[in-house]
Amino acid sequence: MKTMDGNSAVAHVSYAFTDVAAIYPITPSSVMADESDKYAAAQIEKREMQYLYNDSDIYYFMDNETYEQLPLNKEQLGDSLKFLKENMNVKILSYKGNVFSVEPPMFVELEVTYTEPGFAGNTTTTSGKPATLENGYEISVPMFINIGDVIRIDTRTGEYMERV
Repeated sequence: MKTMDGNSAVAHVSYAFTDVAAIYPITPSSVMADESDKYAAAQIEKREMQYLYNDSDIYYFMDNETYEQLPLNKEQLGDSLKFLKENMNVKILSYKGNVFSVEPPMFVELEVTYTEPGFAGNTTTTSGKPATLENGYEISVPMFINIGDVIRIDTRTGEYMERV
């Protein structure tokens, strides 16, 4: 490792700057790493699991291979909580046994449980109205969507894609 003071025996060596202040509050806030420095690759474990149910703020997932259950809280689920539906398969990512991400499928199909009525003939998608889905998530949908309709949502953007 080399420091920011510029002292180096070889002037033509390229350096990579890594801002570590956001991750670890240490001084100095920037560290220069020589490109020849070696770092061990992080061992990220990715497991396919099925969302079973929730009990208050705890959400239970089952490993599809071992049938072991894994409880996660809302903070661990993050934005993926908006798209969860019972019996849905998701990918659970962990590092050293600590879950840091839950990836739902790229597209999910959820039923609209409440929205204001649309009117016949309105098939434009330029304007929208709020709708509540079966899992409680609220989304903007086109005016022609009604209660009971099943819609497809892109989980990367959280936006309505189409009526199924």
